[in-house]
Amino acid sequence: MIYDYIIIGGGIIGLSTALQLQQRIPKSKILLLEKETDLATHQTGHNSGVIHAGVYYQPGSLKAKFCREGLRSTLLFCQQYNIPYQQCGKLLVATNEAELQRMSALSLRCEQNGIETEPLDEQQLIDAEPNISGLAAILVRATGIVDYQRVAQEMARQFCAAGGKIQLASKAIKLSESTQNIQVMTKTANYKANFLIACAGLMADRLAKQLDISIDFQIIPFRGEYYRLPSSFNSFIRHLIYPIPDPTLPFLGVHLTRMINGGISVGPNAVIGWKREGYQKMSFDPSDTLEMLLFKGFWSNLKNNIKPGFKELKNSIFKCAYLRQVHKYCPRLNIENLLPYPAGIRAQAVMSDGSLAQDFLFAESKRSLHVCNAPSPAATSAIPIGSYICDKVAGEL
Repeated sequence: MIYDYIIIGGGIIGLSTALQLQQRIPKSKILLLEKETDLATHQTGHNSGVIHAGVYYQPGSLKAKFCREGLRSTLLFCQQYNIPYQQCGKLLVATNEAELQRMSALSLRCEQNGIETEPLDEQQLIDAEPNISGLAAILVRATGIVDYQRVAQEMARQFCAAGGKIQLASKAIKLSESTQNIQVMTKTANYKANFLIACAGLMADRLAKQLDISIDFQIIPFRGEYYRLPSSFNSFIRHLIYPIPDPTLPFLGVHLTRMINGGISVGPNAVIGWKREGYQKMSFDPSDTLEMLLFKGFWSNLKNNIKPGFKELKNSIFKCAYLRQVHKYCPRLNIENLLPYPAGIRAQAVMSDGSLAQDFLFAESKRSLHVCNAPSPAATSAIPIGSYICDKVAGEL
């Protein structure tokens, strides 16, 4: 049997793409391959669950466009299939004069991206969040929370109901492309299709290389370490609490996030992972590490971020240093309040010059399309990303 389309990757982007492609072309034969025994186990299952509004992203970028569209489409999807969500809003809190200046620039970016915000002075911040300290804040009411694994699982159900097929425990170990078709070999089967769509996250670069696609990046794993607050703190905050990010740094900083299950997570930080799917602090894979060390972009990125890198490493090793990041805006927490919580791995495309790919990144061959960089807000943006991929496959872009 030759499929019309094979999709590799059972995370939320792969499932969104599969569902929309099956809905657009109902008679097509579509197979989704997932190497794990369950769907949505990696980045989709290890994120903070935030439905982002698009505060930080460069106006005109795919990130800004997809996030704005993704907020609306995610809420509609949840409403349609009775998936619990909350629009609890987000507060970006300035704690010093430098952050106040950055806050003004952030407000302008929100305006450029069509995001409604509300400025809060110090007293209004105290009224809104008695346990949070700061000089001022930006309130983004549209931001929400959801369980993205549940969203992904519903996408899978709808995809199969529409005629799609999902094969679990099917790791693609070899890809080959000819003028007639494209082949995906797993340990147990050899599949053929007219077209391949790879949504492989942490393995995106490796799949592209198997088809001899010229790429100028490598996936570098960054482990985001979280804590959670005790259940007695479930009413500690009403909104999501974020620091004002430093634009010279690649990540947003440690924040307090309400979760759809009622808990509150703290984090993440961002440290280099020495295993692509290594969620434990001491995870290490020799081949993953060697591949990373042989990539010149890794060393350039390390050189450019040596100071913040050491700071993140210190915060990872010493819980008290991690807590100091939270104390900037929430001095009432103590070290006993930081309880263990699973880490996540961010699949970050790093270019050969050491720069981080800031926007979504795609690569193509005649019979394949590869999602090479889909960082946050990829979960929020999964539905418009899937639509964009369908448009590209149909030749509409």
